[in-house]
Amino acid sequence: MDQLLAAVPVALAASLPVALLGAWLLHRMRRRSITAATTVLVLVPVVATLAGVVGTSGFMFTPALLAVVGVGTVVAAVTVPAALLLGRGIARDVMWLHEARQAELAAEQSRRELVAWMSHDLRTPLAGIRAMSEALADGVVDRPAEVAEYALRIRTETERMTAMVEDLFQLSRITSGALRLTLSDVPLHEVVSDAVAAEHAVAARRQVHVRAAESAQWPVVRGSDPELTRVVRNLLSNAIRHTPPLGSVVVAAGTGRDEGGDAHAWLWVDDGCGGIPAEDIDRVFDVAFRGATARTPDDASRGGLGLAIARGLVEAHDGRIRVRNTGPGCRFEVRLPLAAPTGD
Repeated sequence: MDQLLAAVPVALAASLPVALLGAWLLHRMRRRSITAATTVLVLVPVVATLAGVVGTSGFMFTPALLAVVGVGTVVAAVTVPAALLLGRGIARDVMWLHEARQAELAAEQSRRELVAWMSHDLRTPLAGIRAMSEALADGVVDRPAEVAEYALRIRTETERMTAMVEDLFQLSRITSGALRLTLSDVPLHEVVSDAVAAEHAVAARRQVHVRAAESAQWPVVRGSDPELTRVVRNLLSNAIRHTPPLGSVVVAAGTGRDEGGDAHAWLWVDDGCGGIPAEDIDRVFDVAFRGATARTPDDASRGGLGLAIARGLVEAHDGRIRVRNTGPGCRFEVRLPLAAPTGD
């Protein structure tokens, strides 16, 4: 017992420097590699134990001491690779948590921007409707032509607000996971025809020509007709809005194969927007993002949700959507799963 008590200060004196050195290394590496820090954390107790044993032996290398050193070496050989694997796993988890946190902060910022912008965009038509309705009620406007004009403007503002509310409802279904698709075989030609017809009036008013490419080969996809029509309409609406007068918007479709050899359908919309700035091209599908040049009342009328909704609907079909600059404008390309071939 006396020998044990006498050995304690010696072991402490021999292992304490190792422990302090390990603590200093961990402090220096607190902002560096987690894998290296984990390795140091595992090695320090082993090395400190060996230092304490060697110190209490008086540096007399007896067979017992060599056995202890051998055991410590084996333990180190086992624990260091385990520490490396553990450190890499912790590093991946920390990186995933950091990315998740950044995504959460970005989503929160998008929600705040959405609320602010939608509040502004709803307040503008509401103020106009209120002013025009008060003018009609007070008799300030009483000529039939003026009354008809005010009624038409009230209807236009109401339709704008209805479209914004519908976009919000659609986006909430997508983000909450409440969207349920009724899938069937959908000819893309019919979807594009319906979308072009629906956007024809807006295109004519802006003097933009919308057409389908003559060489387009229209595949049949597996999807939901109303949602796919909404996707194409949103893409066409965005293209028309950013194409200058006398410009063209072209829609084409076809089939292709990805890198794995799997077949898919593709549909793209080309516009004459002049290109998207490099700093904005990765954000065009974000909720409420409208870019620095899209803050006119007309461009803001849909709340900047059209492309975000298009992306959500495409992804709900197990498809992909992307955008890239090409020629005088940009191209929005959608990939969708093909309908299963039918036997004869």
